[in-house]
Amino acid sequence: MMDKTQESHQIVSKLLNADPFSQWMGIEILEADLGRCTVQCTISKEMLNGFDVVHGGIIFSLADTALAFSAATTGRVALALDNSISYTKKARIGDILTAHSKAINLTFRTGLFDVKILNQSSEIIAVMKGTVYRMKESLKKSDSTPSADSNR
Repeated sequence: MMDKTQESHQIVSKLLNADPFSQWMGIEILEADLGRCTVQCTISKEMLNGFDVVHGGIIFSLADTALAFSAATTGRVALALDNSISYTKKARIGDILTAHSKAINLTFRTGLFDVKILNQSSEIIAVMKGTVYRMKESLKKSDSTPSADSNR
């Protein structure tokens, strides 16, 4: 029988394998545990905007992936209801960004999460607060990833 950490990591790995956008970003899972997840990616040229800094959407996407994965570690499908991000420092090509997401509060239907994005020097790049809707569908029942197309 798997412990909670192993089960959480298995759920998150399955989600990453089914997520072509996160794969395109080169996202790697560093840690997954109940209500927490840490992911990382290295910034490439394709992730820059016209000012030669990382596009805010890339940073948001990294944070959103960490949020989604940490919410999924409880074993239920969870979809974002609201995300708010504040950018504190620019990131550049070659930077290694790490997003740490952890649950602040979980109820049967919702979850509130704090996500911090740091660079390789442990400087805060951005902070996100995210709220998810926790659906009844389990991520543990089958080997396939359930569709989020059903009604919330």
